[in-house]
Amino acid sequence: MGLRIHFVVDPHGWCCMGLIVFVWLYNFFLIPKIILFPHYEEGHIPGVLIIIFYGIAIFCLVALVRASITDPGRLPENPKIPHGEREFWELCNKCNLLRPKRSHHCSRCGHCVRRMDHHCPWINNCVGEDNHWLFLQLCFYTELLACYGLMFSFCHYYYFLPLKKRNVDLFVVRHELAIMRLAAFMGITMLVGITGLFYTQLIGIITDTTSIEKMSNCCEEISRPRKPWQQTFSEVFGTRWKILWFIPFRQRQPLRVPYHFANHV
Repeated sequence: MGLRIHFVVDPHGWCCMGLIVFVWLYNFFLIPKIILFPHYEEGHIPGVLIIIFYGIAIFCLVALVRASITDPGRLPENPKIPHGEREFWELCNKCNLLRPKRSHHCSRCGHCVRRMDHHCPWINNCVGEDNHWLFLQLCFYTELLACYGLMFSFCHYYYFLPLKKRNVDLFVVRHELAIMRLAAFMGITMLVGITGLFYTQLIGIITDTTSIEKMSNCCEEISRPRKPWQQTFSEVFGTRWKILWFIPFRQRQPLRVPYHFANHV
């Protein structure tokens, strides 16, 4: 399956995503400049901690960009329905097109998305079958990056030895306290928000229920076959290799799942 680019024209989504990119850039450049490199040069921390920081930041950015531009599972106007699977399709009452069950019509994007979870303004895209795994990686690496930044901010003031070499002529050094306070505020805000979102996403995957299905109460526990959590996560990430669940650079291949499991709604 080739990479399908999807771009949503939505000024509100552009503003939200622009804010996320600003927070990322702010921490990507200022945390190393103020904390990591000075303490590394004076021997307070090993260089591997800097490599880990940049690794988490790059993974976070890649997951953000790919989740934003990847087609979430938009249905074509004339889908080819395999023989024997028509009972698992239904007619959308908004766009009058056939769609698989568990699909949903996004009013903001104007089309149906396979197994749509929700429309996220922070990535300016729907979260659906083909980019849900990237959205989970984005939540995971954003949480890691926020924790990493907050941990080093705390250690910089309360644990590490004071820096001996400081160039007070630099803007970031003269205004270090204000810069770090803003970084801490953004880090705490992101951490609290992402933790709640990530938790609800994980519970949804474990119970094999999307956010839209939870809100509409259309999934009855009695009528839904239970699947092990390894199976539900493998279906979302497109692989049973758990190490690949954390790699945002790869290409997802959907797993072939029996239809009595995949279409139980």
